[in-house]
Amino acid sequence: TYKKGFRMMTMGWTDGSSFVPIASSLLSSKNDQNVIGTTKKIDKRTIAAKRRIMARSKGADVVIQLLDQALKAGLTAKYVMFDTWFSNPHQIVQISQRGLNVIAMVKKSSKITYEFEGKRMNVKQIFNACKKRRGRSRYLLSVPVKVGDPAKDGAQIDARIVCVRNRSNRKDWIALICTDMTID
Repeated sequence: TYKKGFRMMTMGWTDGSSFVPIASSLLSSKNDQNVIGTTKKIDKRTIAAKRRIMARSKGADVVIQLLDQALKAGLTAKYVMFDTWFSNPHQIVQISQRGLNVIAMVKKSSKITYEFEGKRMNVKQIFNACKKRRGRSRYLLSVPVKVGDPAKDGAQIDARIVCVRNRSNRKDWIALICTDMTID
């Protein structure tokens, strides 16, 4: 059954050992029947109205809004890191266009493709097409790709997909993507 409520999205700064939250947003449903406390009349100039509008937006759009707020406030970062939830080419291109590098886990979806050796391929196809390191190596594969579709995103950026063994299941693998091509 569906339970009415919110999901919390938090953006923060980390040095690897500590985490400092810098922005957050509650996410709700676009469906009026699933929203708690809807009101007919609301002044759209108020902060409450702006938060309600943001709560009903897509999570990927909210990430960009929160990132823009943080950059506008003067915060700087070398990398924006996230898990597979927000890892899609459009999101990666949008963050790169703001002058930030991305490090993220890649979804193993057949719908999400990257340009690899002149062909559009998903991450599973890229993994299967490449020669892997043998033996007990944790690191299996590292390949350059192009992220984004010039027709949709308006841009295409260089990135690297790195495949490593899954720590909890040695026969499985995890894919990571990084837009900083200087990292080894």
